[in-house]
Amino acid sequence: MSAQPLSFSTGIYVGTFDPLTNGHCDVIERASYLFQSLTVGIGDNVKKKPFFSVKERIAILKSVCTSLNKNISVKSFKGLAVEFAKSEGASVMVRGLRTEADYEFEMQMVMMNKTLCDTIETVFIPTRQELSHISSSLVREVAVMGGDVSKLVPDLVFKKLKEKQA
Repeated sequence: MSAQPLSFSTGIYVGTFDPLTNGHCDVIERASYLFQSLTVGIGDNVKKKPFFSVKERIAILKSVCTSLNKNISVKSFKGLAVEFAKSEGASVMVRGLRTEADYEFEMQMVMMNKTLCDTIETVFIPTRQELSHISSSLVREVAVMGGDVSKLVPDLVFKKLKEKQA
């Protein structure tokens, strides 16, 4: 893509990215052209049992994002996404949508975030149709059962998933 960033200075896209999928990469790349800088925030959710550690996810995302756009930074955070957004100086949170079911869940999150901080807006970026069936949980499940997920994740993630299974 060769688009130039718009007037928004800082955007933020948060998730667990466990593992990073091609759908995530699609949203990250497209969002990066809307902002002067985009921070990808890796949530450290203590309620979830991650497949990859936060340190591993940071390394993967940093490596993959360098090929997407130069204005992307990757950081981890604990706690509320809206608090992380404020700490990064972000005025807009980006959320990816795959299906109508995602929309319902994401709208609840938007309303809660707006209740917590009314100065941060949310922008939805729908995943490209050919990627809409990909979710991290399905990728993990298929990979653990020995299925081929090479078309669902970046090459580096596929390699790391194979290493975990060895």
